[in-house]
Amino acid sequence: MTPTLIGRWQTRVFLLATIGGLATLPFYFGLTGHGGSLIYFWVLFYVGLIGCGWDVLYNFLMGWMWDHDWPGFLQLLAGIWEGLFLGTVLTITGLPYIPTQRFYLGDFILHYSFVWVCIYLSSWVVMRILFPRWRFRGGEWLGKWPYSRG
Repeated sequence: MTPTLIGRWQTRVFLLATIGGLATLPFYFGLTGHGGSLIYFWVLFYVGLIGCGWDVLYNFLMGWMWDHDWPGFLQLLAGIWEGLFLGTVLTITGLPYIPTQRFYLGDFILHYSFVWVCIYLSSWVVMRILFPRWRFRGGEWLGKWPYSRG
């Protein structure tokens, strides 16, 4: 599949809202021992928001690939990079609704890793089973957009 930018955004938001939301529930209810908190859902929101920005860069970089596709190994590296970036920002400066005094780096690493693995596996397995045409539409599942390929 060669995803379009809109397809990347739609897939990211869909998977974060569904799979990411379900994977965040145990953390919200206090799995880590620091009590339940909405901070985990705010982290999920920022993963999506900042990730949509990264998708612009990823889409540009895909243009340099011979098949204009983003292999699974690079998706793995992108997920690690995004986690390192967001974890650094949250540790040093914080973001709105995530106070630095209530931010625990260990909890972030556990939460981000769990959510990311769930989403990574879902994008490679669940999306292809439940939405077989998703791959052939450049990752777009809401229909054609004015600036879509094809």
